[in-house]
Formats: sequence, structure tokens, C-alpha cells
Amino acid sequence: MKKIIEGLLKFQAEIFPQKRDLYQSLEWGQSPNALFITCGDSRIMPDLMMQTSPGELFILRNAGNIVPPDSDGGGMTASIEYAVVGLNVANIIVCGHSNCGAMRAVLNPDLLAEMPKVAPWLRHAASAARVVRENYPELSDAERLEILTKENVITQLEHLKTHPSVAARVARGAIQLFGWYYEIRSGTVQAYDNEVGDFVALDGGSRIPNATPKPRLLLRRKTDPQGNEG
Repeated sequence: MKKIIEGLLKFQAEIFPQKRDLYQSLEWGQSPNALFITCGDSRIMPDLMMQTSPGELFILRNAGNIVPPDSDGGGMTASIEYAVVGLNVANIIVCGHSNCGAMRAVLNPDLLAEMPKVAPWLRHAASAARVVRENYPELSDAERLEILTKENVITQLEHLKTHPSVAARVARGAIQLFGWYYEIRSGTVQAYDNEVGDFVALDGGSRIPNATPKPRLLLRRKTDPQGNEG
């Protein structure tokens, strides 16, 4: 605790004064550009990774960067709804990472013998685990862990689309979805690309790989119910 408190005091004495105007402007509200859903792993520091300032990211963290389906309710569901409806975020990123302890436990359920609350939580990754089990039997343990972590990101993106607030905005093209895989040892990020059906390097090119389905409603707006073009 001593180190933590020393860090807090340093922030108050050295860092906060440099950003005083920013913090004062944020006192009565926030308008983040993105909802960032990631693992609670202590090695993942979103603001450091993306060099964002206070107020730019609305961050949700849990074991395994899980997004329960809307039907499950709970704190994650409420927080997603708040970010989308209350804060009107334009982007949602689900970010997994290398050597994830939660995903390792999904592959090795015996590790959860003494964690009765964690085991049911990680069942939200069950479909990702089955994809890996049935389609990648020849991989090494390390390779299976990486594939599972990426498949879990895709699974959680699918769960995200069961949330009514998200589904409505996806349908009209008002929100973008992204799936990332962060490699701790190299600092690199791969992003799921709907067009190629795989994770590709996030390299700052003009086209940003994304996992957003094509808007449906834009096609329907071309004609009214009587068949007249709009």
C-alpha cells in the first residue's frame, strides 16, 4: 500500500496540476468516444496503451473480457446500456490479450476447482471453447490459448449484439464494433476484420479493420412502404 499511496501523492502534486483545466472541465460530465471492454488483468492498462486522456474512454473490465448476453442482466449489461444510451458512445471495442488466465481456465476447468463463482462466469466463453476443441485439435497448448482468446473476442462481440441498445444502433450504422487481441510481450494489437474473417495487424492504415455488420436499415430507406423511392 505504501507504493500505491506514494503514487497517489505524486499524482496530486505533479500530474494533476498539469491537467487541472481538463479535470475541472470534466467535473460535471463526460462524453467518451468509445466503450472499451477488456480483461481485469493488471498487465492491461488501456489509457497507457492508447495514450488517451481522462474522459475519452468508458472502460469496463472483468475476468476474460466477457460480455454476457442481454438476457443475463447484471452489472455488465447495465453498464453497456448506460454507455450506449446515456453516453452515446460511437465505438465499442472488445479487447482480449495474450496469456489470459481466464482463457487458460476455460481450457483447463480443473483450475477453477476452488473458484465456484468464476466457473459459471466463464461459461459465457463456452461457444469459443467448443470452436477451438472441435476445429483445432492438433494445436499446441500455447497455440490453442491464442486461438481461444481470439475466438472469445468474436463470441463476446456476438453477445454484444443481443443487447437491444447496441442492436438498434448497429442496424442503422450509428455505432461501430471492434474486436482486438493485444500481445503483451510486443505491445502489438491485431483487430478482427469482418471482410477477411480473421485478425489482422492494426497498423494505422487508412482502413481500420472492424467487426461491424453492415447497416440493414439504410437499404430499406430507399423505398417507402408503397414502393416509392425516398
